[in-house]
Amino acid sequence: MQDNGVMRHTHSLRGAAWVVGYLVFVLAPLFALLTGAVGPARDFWTEFSAALGYAGLAMMGLQFGLTARFRWVTEPWGEDVLYHLHRQLSLVAVALVIAHPVILFMVRPELLDLLNFVDAPWRARFAALSMASLLVLLATSLWRARLRIRYETWHHLHVVLAVAAVVTGLLHMVGWGFYLTDPWKRALWIALTVFWIGLLVHVRVIRPLFMLRKPYTVTEVRAERGDTTTLRMEPDGHDGFRFVPGQFGWLTVWGSPFGITGHPFSFSNSAETGDGSVEMSIRRLGDFSGRVGEIPVGRRVYVDGPYGAFTIGHPADMHVLIAGGVGITPMMSIVRTLADRHDDRPVVLLYGATDWESITFREELDEVAGRLALNTVHVLTDPPSGWDGEQGFITADVLRRHVAPPYGEHEYFICGPPPMMDAMEAALRELDVPMSKYHSERYSFA
Repeated sequence: MQDNGVMRHTHSLRGAAWVVGYLVFVLAPLFALLTGAVGPARDFWTEFSAALGYAGLAMMGLQFGLTARFRWVTEPWGEDVLYHLHRQLSLVAVALVIAHPVILFMVRPELLDLLNFVDAPWRARFAALSMASLLVLLATSLWRARLRIRYETWHHLHVVLAVAAVVTGLLHMVGWGFYLTDPWKRALWIALTVFWIGLLVHVRVIRPLFMLRKPYTVTEVRAERGDTTTLRMEPDGHDGFRFVPGQFGWLTVWGSPFGITGHPFSFSNSAETGDGSVEMSIRRLGDFSGRVGEIPVGRRVYVDGPYGAFTIGHPADMHVLIAGGVGITPMMSIVRTLADRHDDRPVVLLYGATDWESITFREELDEVAGRLALNTVHVLTDPPSGWDGEQGFITADVLRRHVAPPYGEHEYFICGPPPMMDAMEAALRELDVPMSKYHSERYSFA
């Protein structure tokens, strides 16, 4: 109990330190530019627009760090939270960058001549290229599904556009050079640029090199109910890694680890296997997942992990697992691990599915109930005739019917479709369950 409390306190301190560090990286260069030698005084709105542009550029560069998968960064929050933060901060950065020229054009209309790409100086052309890259990046990210862009294609395009936006933004800043008259100011931005390049090198070169030395071999491809396939992978020439139930990894099947696109999937096997093997149970939902059943036994693959803070280990008298659809995968890892550990605490699994035949791991859940105090409650949207169980969707009422108070003493895990997760989080707040007692995982990295 004490160790868990110390760990949570450490994660809180580390999280606060990273928030402060982020603000320093964004704001310190901005304030540094205002010291020392500066150009002739300009009106407030011109200076304000420049400040917005510098801050937006600094935020754009730091976006590479939020998705660099540094475990000591992701541990306090979980990778899904950081990717959500990445998306929100991207919108803020784009807004700042767009506000920069808009304000300038409003207070100095003569600058509209710079929109003539053919006759404009190169520093203005770089600004236009940076802005265009940002707008295309934003549009393809927000409307990828509507535009029917494949995930792999979008990921490649996303990386190229992000690098182009930052590089051309830096070239625009250097070309203008109004605040870069002092050598130490130029050195500051050179150092920031080197730092950003270092992040890219770490993600695209250093980590893939480590992965290349530690491949896995597919030893089993197992069809499951619910249009799901389980891949069992064993380490090839190394000991593998230890994971905590509920965590996930990035899987690369076709191509080398130097490829841009990896796919995140939860580990579904017990964390107590002891042989370094990992299993991922993948439902057919998209282009990549639709081909998982075609992967041959013996194929060499690469797994980057473990990641995620959606894990057991906190003080609790009962575990309440709430899963919908593919959200059952991390729950199975938790159930299997607790059974292998002979944990005697009760476990309630509320499992939403379409119909009786599509319930993934249905038979195994019945079998595990003999080794664990597990109560599985199936909630079906299309139940068979004569069904006397729960119907429709997992709601607060379903939760109250099958979970006994005191609610604040239990530990809750929620994973599934966003509407279900939103409803469950709201229900737990109504039941006065502390936020430290419930955990949610939203697998949306695009």
